[in-house]
Amino acid sequence: MSTNALSASRITRRTLLIALSVVVVLLATVLIGGELYARHAVASCISTQFEKEMGSEVDVSFGAKPMLVTWMDGKLSSVRVDADDANFGRAVGMSVHAVLHDVDVADQNGGVIGSSSADVTWSNEGIQQTLGGMVSRVSSSPSSGVLTLTVLGGFGQLELKPQIQDGTVQMETTSAQLFGIGIPSDLVQSILDTFTEKLQSYPLGLAATHVEVTDSGIAVELAGGRTQLEPADGSSGMQC
Repeated sequence: MSTNALSASRITRRTLLIALSVVVVLLATVLIGGELYARHAVASCISTQFEKEMGSEVDVSFGAKPMLVTWMDGKLSSVRVDADDANFGRAVGMSVHAVLHDVDVADQNGGVIGSSSADVTWSNEGIQQTLGGMVSRVSSSPSSGVLTLTVLGGFGQLELKPQIQDGTVQMETTSAQLFGIGIPSDLVQSILDTFTEKLQSYPLGLAATHVEVTDSGIAVELAGGRTQLEPADGSSGMQC
């Protein structure tokens, strides 16, 4: 083979390698860009659903499955939803960390969650803010499992013990004292009604399975089964 032919062959191979390298870089860029776009789009779609239910902003994260695959089949093995200032109904000051399993975002009726679990903490400060003017201070004792609410301008104390009943958190009154005598029953009942109302409204079909009193408030474990989500735009399909 002549020198010119060898030189032309080397140039051809070099050109081919450069072209292949450019194609690989372009393909990688498209895939990475597509993955980032898909993650953003699916996260937006799912977070919209949960924010409707929880009344507060949430952070959504996914498992290892590439979102481009989810974009095509609509299936997510797991989704994590975190909210540091969540609202269940009108309750404030809650922290929620939930995991949703077997999520189908392509369901024509708006999306389906196979099952779910969540850990919820409600701080003493959040409880006090939620109860408003009825309560001036809330403290908690893990050893006794009791919440102590300071009422009537600091002159009365109401002790409540949380417990699970029919998938919700109920409050049992263990003590209600004002200068050593009983607090008026209508005030106690008003506080109890307001308190338990805030702990009986859970999103996404979740129900309470365990509750405990901590140093800073109360912690509730929730679990849920198959749950239907509404379409993101009020029409059929979540359009993720």
